[in-house]
Amino acid sequence: MVTSRLPPAEVRGKLDHSPEAGQTEAMYDFDVLVLGTGPGGQKAAIAAAKLGRRVAVVERRNMIGGVCINTGTIPSKTLREAVLYLTGLNQRELYGQSYRVKEEITVADLAARTQHVVGREIDVVRSQLSRNHVAVLSGTGRFTDPHTVEVTDDATERRTRVSAEKIIIATGTRPARPDTVEFDERTIIDSDGIISLDRLPQTMVVVGAGVIGIEYASMFAALGTKVTVVERRDRMLEFCDLEIIEALKYHLRDLAVTFRFGESVAAVERRGGGAMTILESGKKIPADTVMYSAGRQGATDQLDLDHAGLEADPRGRIAVDEYFRTAVPHIYAVGDVIGFPALAATSMEQGRLAGHHACGEPAREMQQLQPIGIYTVPEISFVGRTEDQLTAERIPFEVGISRYRELARGQIIGDSYGMLKLLVSPEDRRLLGVHVFGTGATELVHIGQTVMGCGGTIDYLVDAVFNYPTLAESYKVAALDTMNKMREIARLSD
Repeated sequence: MVTSRLPPAEVRGKLDHSPEAGQTEAMYDFDVLVLGTGPGGQKAAIAAAKLGRRVAVVERRNMIGGVCINTGTIPSKTLREAVLYLTGLNQRELYGQSYRVKEEITVADLAARTQHVVGREIDVVRSQLSRNHVAVLSGTGRFTDPHTVEVTDDATERRTRVSAEKIIIATGTRPARPDTVEFDERTIIDSDGIISLDRLPQTMVVVGAGVIGIEYASMFAALGTKVTVVERRDRMLEFCDLEIIEALKYHLRDLAVTFRFGESVAAVERRGGGAMTILESGKKIPADTVMYSAGRQGATDQLDLDHAGLEADPRGRIAVDEYFRTAVPHIYAVGDVIGFPALAATSMEQGRLAGHHACGEPAREMQQLQPIGIYTVPEISFVGRTEDQLTAERIPFEVGISRYRELARGQIIGDSYGMLKLLVSPEDRRLLGVHVFGTGATELVHIGQTVMGCGGTIDYLVDAVFNYPTLAESYKVAALDTMNKMREIARLSD
């Protein structure tokens, strides 16, 4: 092993200059050092670089862009688009249930699109870091003291120590793996391994009905795989609107998905070319593949956090304050590694804000109104509160609904099941929540988010002119539905 105190040669050029006003003197190699190049780390590094700071990121050679681009968000959402296109699922209402773009879909068909998109996204991240003069230190990092990180190159095993005035941890998470399960990366896998399958399974058990589990369950069901979802809780996606979830369950059952709620897995045993999932109730479920979606574990175990005066909780997460500072004020943490909501979109904003705060530059706090997008088949998205939350808080509300089948655009695209739901305060007619199910849900929700963020009311939606025919028109239909209901209540109250 070779240990060097100096940064790599390609980085030294960035250090040999006089610091600009407000920058750290040469006692540190960098002003800001970011561990990880996922959504949070990338945005943190670029924000600090835009503010004129000397910035470096630490990342493994084959993981530029982090889990998000390489094994998580981007591959899974690209896979979803490939599935929808190749199966012709969205066109079957128009052309018949037997309609398919490609009769025999292979792993190669799905991988081609995924690899293309992932490759392009990696190039985009590399280009953005380069254009902003962010040094990329290849390898894995660990703390040697609160201001110093030792980077071990994953190709040469060369060790280099670099120091920084401010450090931002954005190492993300990895799938949590129960100790009792023997993963073999082919028959028994986690959500990272699912994009590397060498064959499409005819049968699959998905353990866990969280966001990742349900997304993959719906994708493989659309491909024709017989999917069984095992969930120890009584329902899935508990944070979503119950009516929306019931609609999703109906459509997943229509794709031959079987749900086993209130059940826990006792054991998974490899049998021949497949696996047997044994539930605590005694049920046995044979399948070609078993995918565990048992939550995520913070990737902090190799950081030697104790050398920096930090510690993580049992799930590997790091506690932060409202400015994303850890217990050590010059060390920040952003993204999935700090826990909920653990979304790429929120991680980006956390990184940007942490970068600004670390540089002593003013920035507005993150807005509390954040949309949630779930890329199931069909997709779900919402912003604001649910009916259950409003009822528990004893906040009065009225409901307005628009169904895609009532919209010309819905008929044109063959989506007769989609719906948009508005939750409205009858007192001041402000939007309290927007819930969308169906085609384009993750795009449509932003209209409601904008109206809510600006303090708008349904009066705006009633009076607004929307392009016709569009799915966005559903806002006007739902707003009129709400207005009519409130008008009837007012009439009977007089």
